[in-house]
Amino acid sequence: MADSNVENIKSQMRKGVLEYCILGLLKRGDYYATTLIADLKEADMIVVEGTLYPLLTRLKNQGLLSYRWEESPQGPPRKYYALTEKGYEALADMDAAWNGVIQSIEYIKNR
Repeated sequence: MADSNVENIKSQMRKGVLEYCILGLLKRGDYYATTLIADLKEADMIVVEGTLYPLLTRLKNQGLLSYRWEESPQGPPRKYYALTEKGYEALADMDAAWNGVIQSIEYIKNR
């Protein structure tokens, strides 16, 4: 398989689990978008603001996230995102689905 094709597949896989990763990070507590990006990059889930903000808006519109504004010691107020009760439920559903996918992949690989 050509290197560019492998990179494309890896990129598509990351995009497919990005929502799950965001909810997983927010389970730890409230996050500022810049901190979300930094943590996702640290985990090698490369994300840019242009990808993250529309996703955060969609998750908020689905009722999975809420946000609050907080004054910043430097610059304008910051928007902090948090999981809602519905967000915690969605994350639990995603956890179960993820475990099922892993089991299926392991079954196929080890067959």
